Amino acid sequence: MEKFRIAKDSVDPSKVPQRKLSSGDFMPGIGIGTFGSDSVSDVEVARGVKEALTIGFRLLDCAACYGNEKLIGDVISDALDSGEIKRHELFIASKVWNDMHGSGDVPLACEKTLKDLRLDYLDMYFVHWPFPNYHPPGCDSDARNPDSVPYIHENFMETWRQMESLVKSGLVRNIGVSNVTIPKLNLILPDAHIKPTCNEMELHPHFQQQELFDFCVDNDIQPVGFSPIGSPARPERDKVSDDTVATEDPVIIELARKYNVHPAIICIRWALQRGQIPIPFSVKRDKLLANIRCVIDMTLTEDEMAAIAKIDKNCRLIKGQVFLWEHAKGWEDLWDLDGVIAK
Repeated sequence: MEKFRIAKDSVDPSKVPQRKLSSGDFMPGIGIGTFGSDSVSDVEVARGVKEALTIGFRLLDCAACYGNEKLIGDVISDALDSGEIKRHELFIASKVWNDMHGSGDVPLACEKTLKDLRLDYLDMYFVHWPFPNYHPPGCDSDARNPDSVPYIHENFMETWRQMESLVKSGLVRNIGVSNVTIPKLNLILPDAHIKPTCNEMELHPHFQQQELFDFCVDNDIQPVGFSPIGSPARPERDKVSDDTVATEDPVIIELARKYNVHPAIICIRWALQRGQIPIPFSVKRDKLLANIRCVIDMTLTEDEMAAIAKIDKNCRLIKGQVFLWEHAKGWEDLWDLDGVIAK
């Protein structure tokens, strides 16, 4: 692999807004996702990560189930060995997958991720989903695991205690949740010895989750938004005919024309100004550079932010139906839409 070098047209990482977490740590206001879905190979993802680091990204959002942490670890190691980037300048996040929720499994999962990423510690470790419902990579939307179960709070807290032990041992600096709703957080927060510093969830102009967003902010939990431009490359199993496309919304298109940028850039800039940390994914240099430049080179007006707030269509794209248990009525049961945790 070519020797790592900071690009001449790199954005100065110190100019990227930082979010202060409840732990006191600072997290960059934009990151790069590493889920290549079915459309981008692991090698391409790793190359994209390298490109992102050369142009100023310092937050990497990884996960064991993406299957590419070892290749990403090679990129991180090369960047650090070059001396161009110091470890404290990076914010590396990963996630424990659903099949590693059992007793003693979380530390094992974390140790493997650390080995693959070639790191001594993680800046953030998420529980990827709040239940142990495993599905094999590449399965279709009708796939069901007979061992899947609804959210069981006592079981989740056993997993969370293992997450807390990682903080105490120094292997992880922050722990967070992902795809967790208000009813679940209302159970988790009182029982947690170390409260989640972040909740990673789907957030884009057509799925703003205002109530959950506000709940997180009010409880000093930093919202992190995946699919900030609507995840056009998401797996086919996650696509249905009535999904909407934020980047095709007339309000977003009009603003993109005004600022002479791609509609995706308006979505990312909106996310940053709203207060969440967007995690866009790309492996193309021009898109990566545009994504990070918009967080320091442009600002939407209050009226423009208000206009985007009005186009929320409550359109969840990542429905999670492959995680359903035997007696679940439908994917809606995963998300506690009526304020009650489904059983």
